[in-house]
Amino acid sequence: MPQGRVFGGQVLAQSIMAAGRTVPDDRFIHSMHGYFLRPGDVDLPITFAVDRIHDGRSFMTRRTQAYQKGMPILSMIASFQDEDAGLDHAAPMPDVTDPDDLPSDTEILGSIDDPRARAWSADRPFEIRHASEPIYLAPPTQKSSEQMLWLRANRALPDDRRLHQAALAYASDYTLLEPILRSHGLSWLTPGLKMASLDHAMWWHRAARVDEWLLYVQQSPSATGGRGLTQGRFYSRDGKLVASVAQEGMVRVPRKS
Repeated sequence: MPQGRVFGGQVLAQSIMAAGRTVPDDRFIHSMHGYFLRPGDVDLPITFAVDRIHDGRSFMTRRTQAYQKGMPILSMIASFQDEDAGLDHAAPMPDVTDPDDLPSDTEILGSIDDPRARAWSADRPFEIRHASEPIYLAPPTQKSSEQMLWLRANRALPDDRRLHQAALAYASDYTLLEPILRSHGLSWLTPGLKMASLDHAMWWHRAARVDEWLLYVQQSPSATGGRGLTQGRFYSRDGKLVASVAQEGMVRVPRKS
């Protein structure tokens, strides 16, 4: 991150990979719940410790702690499951502009000489295309608690389902708090704005590749007490519901005098 902090999605993804190394190859993560406890320092190594909480016939539970200087910066519990048949239904994908008809964040921000713009446009391993107007530089023209965007990895990834699941967790931390700002007519450049992820929950429903376009549908049902909640859903381009996510974040804006 431009301020020297570790991106939260990175720690999530690495914690998932660490936990995955302690379960059989036929078990895949289906849910995780984690808390961001302290900001990570990009100049320090991160140590991951995995506890084997439960090993059942169908489900296995793991707890991962990410440490810097002996202190936890993330605490996560994840559940893994084998392949199992069962009931099947999913919320339908909403109508949205095709990603090929939308500008990328690199095209929007690439010419701006600002460290935040460079981080958003050039340093991320994912390409993002907002179907809703971006709020990086200016407030939205119309307030809304919802937004949609497309994303995919910048390069092809190996055929490793566990890696794609972890990478999706990485990408899920992008823009997830934006609907809170959008609800109040704010942008990322609002003077005095302070935001930080507090917790993160995710559920994987169906297998998908993150190096192919995924639609990220986001909505914020509430903000109060300096905190805001956002919920999201990932869809493959052909309309398959891939994963669901929820996050609460600290959102502080200076009061008007």
